[in-house]
Amino acid sequence: MSAPEGRARSGPAARVGLGECLADIVELAALRGRALDLQGIAARRGLSLPAPGRIALTGDTLTLCVRPARWLLLSPAAAAGASVSPWQSACAGTAAALDLSSGLSALHLTGPDAREALARGCRLDLDPQAFPAGHAAATIMAQVAAILAAVPSGMLILTPASTARHLREWLAAAAQAFGLAPRADVTVSALSGELHS
Repeated sequence: MSAPEGRARSGPAARVGLGECLADIVELAALRGRALDLQGIAARRGLSLPAPGRIALTGDTLTLCVRPARWLLLSPAAAAGASVSPWQSACAGTAAALDLSSGLSALHLTGPDAREALARGCRLDLDPQAFPAGHAAATIMAQVAAILAAVPSGMLILTPASTARHLREWLAAAAQAFGLAPRADVTVSALSGELHS
């Protein structure tokens, strides 16, 4: 069911903010039967791999899991290949480490009405009781594959780069009823800081 239409607002009265999240994105996919070995490798490298449907934070790396034995690592943007190369070396024979930085786009939706705006085209129950901060899920939103991660300031949305423009335009249109304000891009370090608070 769609939320009722409201009057578009901008400026200080805007209740939804939309920006980019600047990050390198690495996927770790454990080979069959090697997920525990991969968790051990990650632990030795100082990284906690969360259970499916959850987010973990280690230093300035945000890790999320929406599929068994697969994790997405979001870290501050670096030179091409700098984020994935150490993982490829450390995980050889245990997991595939893929650089998805060019294949995925990350959006950050904030504000008191962010969840309600997303609910207009999302199949998940986004009520904070059902999907609290620290949770993540893969879904279809506005007919596009997306991964949602609930962070204290709002929602982090990952989508294929090929559909990012469509999803961003859809989000902007869905949020207009609540008042949409473009916001500055956010870094993974900033999201990490808010998860620590």
